[in-house]
Amino acid sequence: MILRAKPIPIALFFTLSVIIGAKEPITEKETDPTMKALDPYLIDALYGQQRNGKTGRHGKEGGLKELLAEPEFVKLVKKHDLTLFNGPLVGDIREDGARIWLRTAGASKVQVEVIGGKSYSTSTSEKNDFTSTVRLEELKPFTEYRYTITVNGQKIEKPSFQFRTAPARGQKVRFNVNFGSGSRYQPKNEYAWSTMAQQKPLAYIGLGDNVYIDVVDHRGAQRLFYYRRYLSPAYSELCASTAIYGIWDDHDMAMNDSAGGLGMKFSWKRPNWKVFTENWNNPHYGGGEKMPGTWHSFSLGDVDFFMTDGRFYRDKEAKTMLGPDQKEWLLKQLTAAKGKFKVIASGTMFADGADKDGKDSWAGTWARDERDEIFDLITKEKINGVLLISGDRHRSDIWKIQRPGYPLYEFVSAKVTNAHTHRTYDNAVWSYNKGNFWGQLSFDLTQDDPVVTFKCVDIRGKTVKAFPLKLSELSH
Repeated sequence: MILRAKPIPIALFFTLSVIIGAKEPITEKETDPTMKALDPYLIDALYGQQRNGKTGRHGKEGGLKELLAEPEFVKLVKKHDLTLFNGPLVGDIREDGARIWLRTAGASKVQVEVIGGKSYSTSTSEKNDFTSTVRLEELKPFTEYRYTITVNGQKIEKPSFQFRTAPARGQKVRFNVNFGSGSRYQPKNEYAWSTMAQQKPLAYIGLGDNVYIDVVDHRGAQRLFYYRRYLSPAYSELCASTAIYGIWDDHDMAMNDSAGGLGMKFSWKRPNWKVFTENWNNPHYGGGEKMPGTWHSFSLGDVDFFMTDGRFYRDKEAKTMLGPDQKEWLLKQLTAAKGKFKVIASGTMFADGADKDGKDSWAGTWARDERDEIFDLITKEKINGVLLISGDRHRSDIWKIQRPGYPLYEFVSAKVTNAHTHRTYDNAVWSYNKGNFWGQLSFDLTQDDPVVTFKCVDIRGKTVKAFPLKLSELSH
């Protein structure tokens, strides 16, 4: 734990974090030939040999552009057929479309073709680290589609190049949405993503601590961790076939337990955010350039999701987790929500007594008023079907928060690939920390009284816990 009752000056805080909290890349037990060849090269170039991640030879702003100027790296790209360097990544699925993200090894002309449908063109350049997104349109609700990608005339086809569109409002369907955090690149546990992909969830939600960067003001190191994760064959299998949505938490934005504070006074905030936007495929990123962040919302049929960013504008002195603009956005979105179920996602936990005396969560004395303002709106406006999901602590929990009208249930899952474990809590409805796992929300909208079932699924695909709730149990 870094922060104490008496705040540490921000400069000293980050200095201590570098010494205590930095988590260098793990390479032990790597088996994939491509990763075994590229990983040492990438780490040396962009991270360096010291724990603080700032000794890479390409400096603070290094990335793929600089790597591609090195003949040895170009040889590796050709040898391992990495013209399509990262992706594809499915995201922002809707009832009539979806978006495909990708990164190429250098400026390229790209085509994405829906098999039996249209072809869409785009291009990549160094401006956005050789990434681009393509919007697929005129698709049918809750329908599976296959696609191909062509880069500079080279056509790429894989069994994983398929996805399902979102259901329409009112459509009586069943689908699963997985979620988790604690997803540091750990070669021996990367197969978790392949297990997940084989279960064909409609979407996966990354609740922060998705790649564990732990370097504050150094985009080269940040890019490294995204390159590595997307080069993982298991993760590639998942993100090519499942809609991915993500927010960041402390280890991805900056350092352990860190807070960005109100406004944009720290010079690292906007550049770090730009790296995030280049490596995800979300519907939007906070309020865009005028009010950057990672918060966003989306709907899958009759289920609305609200992804909150509890780090970028967190300010303990101002007693805010979200900052005023994001809080206003969330309250308006909740009030206007039409879905039968509404899922509020957070990188850190909501429930009192859950962990660390609230020093880094919504239960802290500095954050409770803002949390309760959200909860009170749910009561005042009689908003039904609200669920809470969160990450951060390396275990899986079910918490029941007693409220007027109906109790709010919080489902925690934060150990997809991480090795480190946090202890369980007897005051939870259920608490578990063995091995690796993720959370799953299984929605059955075919019933007159729709049902959502929380499941804890382990790394081999076994359901450890199932906890069903009817919509009537989550209604005023």
